[in-house]
Amino acid sequence: MSAVEANPPGAAAARRYRRSMRLRRHADFVRVYREGRRHFARHMTVYYLPRPQAGSSRVGYTVSRFLGGAVDRNRIKRRLREAVRLAWPRMGGAVDLVVNPKKSLLKAPFEDLVEEVGRVFEIIRQREKQ
Repeated sequence: MSAVEANPPGAAAARRYRRSMRLRRHADFVRVYREGRRHFARHMTVYYLPRPQAGSSRVGYTVSRFLGGAVDRNRIKRRLREAVRLAWPRMGGAVDLVVNPKKSLLKAPFEDLVEEVGRVFEIIRQREKQ
């Protein structure tokens, strides 16, 4: 199977990390922290809150200086963004998420990270259905 067959045209665009998927405003982060619930995972803590208006889910990241210098923090953010992008189809619903990574995320195998993010998304989806 060639690379073209494995990744048909348009497949990459469908998995793109779109601007509408991002949580950007400070007020939105504060609202999720204050009013939302949280889920503890091995390499991260995820705060989540159902969106008041229908729409797609959004995600934001908070990576503090405690996790290391700028190089480490940027690497954590890149790994998290890619793991979220790959696991996004498992999310579903209209939820705002804020991901707080732990230091262990830097050394975790990427495949484990993607699987953990996917499990967290499924748990959140199940909790929101209740």
